[in-house]
Amino acid sequence: MLNRVVITGGTGSFGKKFIEFLLKNKLAKKIVLFSRDEHKHQEIKSNLFFKKYLSYLRFYVGDIRDKNRLNLVIKKNDYVVHAAAMKHVDICEYNPFEAVNTNIIGTQNLVDICINKEIKKLVMLSTDKAAAPLNLYGATKLAAEKLVISANMYKGSSKAKFLVVRYGNVAGSKGSVIPLFKEMVKKKQALTITDKKMTRFNLSLLDSCRFVYKILKFKNIEGVYVPKLKSYSILDIASAISKEKKIKLIGIRPGEKIHEVMITKDESLYTLEFSDHFLIAPSYVIVKNFIKKYKLKFKIKKSLLNKDYSSDSAKRLNINELKKIISDIP
Repeated sequence: MLNRVVITGGTGSFGKKFIEFLLKNKLAKKIVLFSRDEHKHQEIKSNLFFKKYLSYLRFYVGDIRDKNRLNLVIKKNDYVVHAAAMKHVDICEYNPFEAVNTNIIGTQNLVDICINKEIKKLVMLSTDKAAAPLNLYGATKLAAEKLVISANMYKGSSKAKFLVVRYGNVAGSKGSVIPLFKEMVKKKQALTITDKKMTRFNLSLLDSCRFVYKILKFKNIEGVYVPKLKSYSILDIASAISKEKKIKLIGIRPGEKIHEVMITKDESLYTLEFSDHFLIAPSYVIVKNFIKKYKLKFKIKKSLLNKDYSSDSAKRLNINELKKIISDIP
């Protein structure tokens, strides 16, 4: 059991689900929610499930831009999950320095405090958009990844460990395609599709919690962790949701990719492959030594070489599997 876990962005979709996951499985003694949205804090406090566990929870309103506030919240030997970020591509494009302030400067604030407080471990949540970024959001998250991982190199005598988890869109999260299509079917509207060739990786909110906990609790090798996932085509999702499958093509949006890429071809040259995930080595290590060391230590037989880890080439979910996933999403 973890002693004290701090979750930045703790009132968001992932934060709430992760807290629920920790509580149901008795995996933490204290959980600290750190978020700037006081209304969401109150919603969680009022929720029937969370009401039963209020003695385990601590609610701190604050912003990762505020280093003094972070300094008050984070304690020595904490585990920290960094989920706070500006995430909407179009809003980041229209408010670029706000995205920089939160996603880059805010992350550096957190790293500095975690080094000084000698926390146990920080795990930052990143995104597929950080792989060869096309938009500002992806660029800020790539910079944030580098800030977190590089902290292992310059932390001095601090015992804190810094790791990153990178994954794509979460099925059923706010603004994602499945709840959007279900709402359109309910309103008898045509399903809006940007491009018929589009594919996406599939990851449930619960599976994202399990993966992050696994890295938080059990993994100590510095680097970027990427889960192995199946993918789906946008047309298959449309077929699984609607028998009529009325489609309206609206064209690809600025900064959007046809396929999700979680590991680029260049990154694949220093990526280790495990049974259920990949590990991208930090850019500052001697790659040959890193790969040789951990291939021997963990008896890894192979690594990704010279190709993208992309949703168009991953194993696809069939229609029946997609229908099951859709039925589990309210």
